[in-house]
Amino acid sequence: MSTKFFTNKSNNSLLKKFEGVFKNLPNIHNFDALVGYFRATGYFKLRPYLENIPEIRILVGINVDVILEKYHSLGQQHIIDPQETKDEFIKKLKEDIQGADYSKDIEEGIVQFIKDIVDKKITIKAHPEKNLHAKIYIFKPKDFNEYSTGSVITGSSNLTESGLGSREKSNYEFNVELRDYDDIRFASEEFELLWSESVDILPVDISGLKEDTYLNDKFTPFELYIKLLIEYFGKRIEYDPTNIDLLLPDKYKRLTYQSEAAIEGYEKLMKYNGFFLADVVGLGKTIVASIIAKKFVFENGYHSKILIVYPPALEDNWKKTIKDFHIDNNTYFVSTGSLHKVLDGTNRTIQIQMNMI
Repeated sequence: MSTKFFTNKSNNSLLKKFEGVFKNLPNIHNFDALVGYFRATGYFKLRPYLENIPEIRILVGINVDVILEKYHSLGQQHIIDPQETKDEFIKKLKEDIQGADYSKDIEEGIVQFIKDIVDKKITIKAHPEKNLHAKIYIFKPKDFNEYSTGSVITGSSNLTESGLGSREKSNYEFNVELRDYDDIRFASEEFELLWSESVDILPVDISGLKEDTYLNDKFTPFELYIKLLIEYFGKRIEYDPTNIDLLLPDKYKRLTYQSEAAIEGYEKLMKYNGFFLADVVGLGKTIVASIIAKKFVFENGYHSKILIVYPPALEDNWKKTIKDFHIDNNTYFVSTGSLHKVLDGTNRTIQIQMNMI
């Protein structure tokens, strides 16, 4: 006997199940989706099957805990705020768009998603009060009744690329498809109740996404050039002027442990305003510190000032390394034997506001 359950093993993904339902169930008029997490990149994978579906509704759970924490920290009782709900949804959507792997298909798919909302092909709501964790997908004809054919899928899969199983390495998902009238009716009634409690994400809220993300068409010539490279060379192109490995001068050997130390060190510097870099002699603490200093200059502007306090025996090594990294114009040096001049104000470095020591 065949089972109604399915996983995403052996390419038997939720996306494949959607394809089968849309192609083989006649006269689907309504597609309703209740999901905890929604990603535009997931929607565009599903979009080809929605072309001829007249009514599409998506109900999304937002991260209510974030809003509760905010109000709690302010000493206020959480009050349902429709604008707060919209803002949280739009924020997550922007993060999804900006974090999506770039390709022509993905860009066109996300642009299509925005257009669908503006054109009112789909309606999206977000629930302002409940952390919706359920995942329900309902397929129905226009006049659904006990004699017509419909379907409901429920389980673990969100409307994301990982949930749909469209990625090479997707989540393990466990779902079930039900076609009995009572099951579809029960799911529909629950959906309608939650839908009535939810907040509209209007076209006017969505339309600004194109302007606020890389989807906008106001490119500088340089950005257009980078986009062209990505389009033609894909993942072989990585442009990041503050990439740790790119900060290392050509004549220096790239060592993974130094790069990792520099990344972690810079993160600690930003988080705690300082940290101790300690290791045995000869492992390149001067190089790691210089990488961090150069990244600091890149991130905070070329006006940044760096103070290096060194023992006299290491003066030449420090000055040579800093010069190799081309940040000598940003750097001031004081030996440990001259610290008293800094403290009593007789050294000129004390008159300059330092950004990093």
